[in-house]
Amino acid sequence: MSFALLLLVLALAGAPLFAIIVSAAMLGFGAEEIDLQVIAIEIYRLAEMPILLAIPLFTFAGYLLGESDAPHRLVRLTNALLGWLDGGLAIVALVACALFTAFTGASGVTIVALGALLYPALRESDYPDRFSLGLITTSGSLGLLFAPALPLILYGVVAQQMNVEPDVRIEDLFAAGLIPGMLMLVLLSAYSIWQVRGRGNARIPIRWRDARAAILEAGWEIPLPIVVLGGIYTGTFALSEAAAVTAIYVLLVEVGIRREIPLRQLPAVMRESMVLVGAIMIILGVSLASTNYLIDTEVPARLFDLIRTRIDDRFVFLMLLNLFLLMLGMILDIFSAIVIMVPIILPIAIGYGIHPVHLGIIFLANMQIGYITPPVGMNLFIASHRFDRPVLEVYRATLPFFVILLISVLLITYVPWISLLLIR
Repeated sequence: MSFALLLLVLALAGAPLFAIIVSAAMLGFGAEEIDLQVIAIEIYRLAEMPILLAIPLFTFAGYLLGESDAPHRLVRLTNALLGWLDGGLAIVALVACALFTAFTGASGVTIVALGALLYPALRESDYPDRFSLGLITTSGSLGLLFAPALPLILYGVVAQQMNVEPDVRIEDLFAAGLIPGMLMLVLLSAYSIWQVRGRGNARIPIRWRDARAAILEAGWEIPLPIVVLGGIYTGTFALSEAAAVTAIYVLLVEVGIRREIPLRQLPAVMRESMVLVGAIMIILGVSLASTNYLIDTEVPARLFDLIRTRIDDRFVFLMLLNLFLLMLGMILDIFSAIVIMVPIILPIAIGYGIHPVHLGIIFLANMQIGYITPPVGMNLFIASHRFDRPVLEVYRATLPFFVILLISVLLITYVPWISLLLIR
């Protein structure tokens, strides 16, 4: 009890998250009289995981894309191809933000990078102000279920350390996230079309000349997801090799061919991206040590027995899990939540017969909408600052979108084949 109180005091005092985790692990191992060298061994073991090479490489590629004019080209391309639909520009915003987040892995970056382009365009096209604000804020959290989003990779890495059955392959997670991610996009697109029905300025007539120009302009970026995902699923690339191909390709295109990022700016982009990677790695390293302590002391098994004595229905467990994850998504960033909570939740969920890949999609889908869950969802405050609006106004604007995403999360949770169809 005194240990827990001490850690709580450290957290309230603003101690770094990794320091709290490693302190908990050291206190636990010390109480069990286990040599503390096991913590250093676990951190060193990160160097022996080839799959972890994918995280810094994909992160670097995502930051390069964010610093270039690729977001502008992505918006122009999707607008040229989809703008003729009722609500076409809203669908453009949803698709463009989802694709951008999939490669950058950071939803707040999406609001900052694409919001300045899409919000004025929506207003100029006669979309309601509240609808436009809610749409952009919500779109910033889409895309975390689409490959090669970092949270998918990180969940796979953590789950693989648990040695659960069946094995959790990252390729399976990439496939499993496709239909749930599309479900969210389709439901939000349908709502957007219904909201702007009858508004003449909301539809942009298709011009084949503009569409062709947009395709040619984005000609270097269009092959990227095809090459990366095609290479992974055909067995041409391992995940780490696909990440290397992505990083080299983006570097050559944005720095060498398009020259949108000067060479003198490249070290700053590298440094910024590696700060995020360093934070993920140090938290992951100490969390692996903490996970081993939990396993050695059978904490997940005892938690499962405790929960099972009170909840014997899988339906109720999943409902409570959704509520817990939504609250977790409000107060903790997605990377920290994965490395801290997955080792605890995964064995319990398997005890209820939940497939570990399905659990991963449930986990990430909840964390995704946790970003826009009142009162403290992170994207609500980012949008409030970015568009200079009171946060209560942002709450009201995102509420319909939040309800739609919540319905999609419930469907993903209680209809497992939505996640598992493509891996079976």
